[in-house]
Amino acid sequence: MRTRDEAFAAAGRVLAETSWQLARDLSLATATVARAFRELERDGVIETRGRHGTYVCEASDSAPAVDAEQRLAEAAQAFAVQARQLGVDAARALQQAKLALEAVTGR
Repeated sequence: MRTRDEAFAAAGRVLAETSWQLARDLSLATATVARAFRELERDGVIETRGRHGTYVCEASDSAPAVDAEQRLAEAAQAFAVQARQLGVDAARALQQAKLALEAVTGR
């Protein structure tokens, strides 16, 4: 669903009057559509305007970089907390993070 909504965003179209309407049109659970709308709004892709519908936001060159940096910092914080809870020292945790990154990037 996220890919579909991002395609709409690229086209500059209104997504739907309500998340309920879109859920019905796509035969999806209302909670699934509501969650996708929240994520898209959090990422600055859409703007919900209550009963007036959901609209695509203007593209911003700086917002994705700032958002990515913030999300990376949040992920790093969560990783650090998890490592601490597992009783893993920093060197071992960083080694595992490096291996995971290498596995994802193929390097």
